[in-house]
Amino acid sequence: MVRLSKKVEYGIIALRHIAISCRGGIVTAKEIAEEYNIPYELLAKVMQKLTKAGLIASHQGAHGGYALAKHPDEVPISNIIRAIEGSTPMIAQCMTDGPESCCVYDVCTIKQPLHKVQANIENVFQTMMLSQIV
Repeated sequence: MVRLSKKVEYGIIALRHIAISCRGGIVTAKEIAEEYNIPYELLAKVMQKLTKAGLIASHQGAHGGYALAKHPDEVPISNIIRAIEGSTPMIAQCMTDGPESCCVYDVCTIKQPLHKVQANIENVFQTMMLSQIV
């Protein structure tokens, strides 16, 4: 089963929260952490990655915080995952660690079907936009 990391979950929660914010979309990491009971330090690191990827903009100052840098219709879930994790989660160890990690790789009868499943999962993440979960 494909499983998203807590960091990715927190990132999606944060982006969704920012997207539905009624104050012009400016919110602090502390507000989000308190609202959803997320560890602040971990969320702050996730927010830095999302900022570096250009998905959110950081505003400094007394009334600073984070705002979406793009419209939710322009943000595929795959971009959020890549910004935080670097790649999409894989469904099989050999896809993540390479053929040498699997003692039956040469005779495996399911690797090709699993590659098709992986491609379908990646397609879902690429075509599902942030706006669809707001």
